[in-house]
Amino acid sequence: MRSAMALSSSRGARVLFRVLIVEDSKVLIERLRETLATLDNVEVVGAVDEEAAAVEAVKSGEVDAIVLDLQLRTGTGFGVVQRLGTERPIIIVFTNYVLPEYQRRAKDLGIDYFLNKHIDFERLPQLLQELEQKKAA
Repeated sequence: MRSAMALSSSRGARVLFRVLIVEDSKVLIERLRETLATLDNVEVVGAVDEEAAAVEAVKSGEVDAIVLDLQLRTGTGFGVVQRLGTERPIIIVFTNYVLPEYQRRAKDLGIDYFLNKHIDFERLPQLLQELEQKKAA
């Protein structure tokens, strides 16, 4: 288990970039955990599959970014965003539902990133590493 701090040789100690996975597929959660575990200074702080659990996890802990599916076991990713309001972590929608109306709704809600699970799986860790580096700067 990683500690709350990660060492960086050039800047001293850096706080980890904390990611919450909100996804209803257990297989994908495990794949994401394995992939994100390879990133420096990025920590998966939890994984939930329901709207209410996602909101509670964000409100009760420090989360820098949410990797958010739109279709959840109960509730929706858009519901999570609406319930969190404007004071929320970075939102990365990661979904199979890339319909134009969903993309418009995401933009209207101020969602930061909208990725397609099928074509952007390799982009997600790159994006999270970029966001971690911005936070550390």
